[in-house]
This record gives sequence, structure tokens and C-alpha cells, in this order.
Amino acid sequence: MNTTLDMCAALPERLFAEGETLLHEGDNSPLLLFLIDGAVEILKQDTQINTVSVPGSILGEVSVLLGRPHMATVRALQPTTCRVAEDGDAFLRDHPEANYHIARMLAGRLSGVTSYLADLKTQFESNEDHLGMVDEVLESLLHHQSKKQA
Repeated sequence: MNTTLDMCAALPERLFAEGETLLHEGDNSPLLLFLIDGAVEILKQDTQINTVSVPGSILGEVSVLLGRPHMATVRALQPTTCRVAEDGDAFLRDHPEANYHIARMLAGRLSGVTSYLADLKTQFESNEDHLGMVDEVLESLLHHQSKKQA
């Protein structure tokens, strides 16, 4: 099986300087980025929610897959090199094996979030404030279907 970087080897490389923004929260960019080296931070409303430095990591996939604006900003923490698909949707249509890698990555994220929410539910199910709503959030997350799937 090809690695993510093998699949995108024909894409052009771009070097991002430390502090440079790769993707802007709220923008409707079709870019799909594949991290070659360096490190980036993921920011939601200027709050760092993650850092990414694993070669082959994919950035911008949720926006491309859902056809929605980027849900977070991605900024270089150091000089960072990525392969860039200018039209991420077309890249995914032309490289179905990349979809498998993305599906596995997103399934891992969903599993982690679901476990976290289940733990919160156990800890705060008796609360009557916003933490008591974890049950509703978990139910919604687990049973969400897009209109295209229905």
C-alpha cells in the first residue's frame, strides 16, 4: 500500500516560513496539503487545539470533503514543507487510495472524540448546566447522517 506522501509525489512542493498561515479559518479554499516536514499548529478562534509534525499528515481535508470553509487556521511553527493540491476535490477523485487514508484518519479522530465525550457524560450526567448536554452531543455525533446519505 502506498503511503500518503507516495500518493502525492507528483504534486508541487511549497515551503512555508515560520509564522506563515497555510489555511485560514473561515476561508473557502480548495487546497489540500500534505506535510513533508516541519510543524504546524491548528488554531480554532486563535486558540491552539493541536500541533502536527508527522510527515504525510493531511491538512484541509475536512473542508475539501464537506465543501465548507476551513474550520480552523493552520500556521507554521517552523519552516514547513508541504505538497499542495490546488484542487483538493479533484485530487481525491483522481486518487481514491487517498480517501482510504483520510477515512482511517477521520475514523481515529471520531473514535477519540467519542471516547472523550463518553467519559464526560459519565462524569457530568447529573449536571443540569451545559455539561449535562454531553449526552445530546454524543447522540448527535454518533447518529449524524449527511443529507446526501439519506
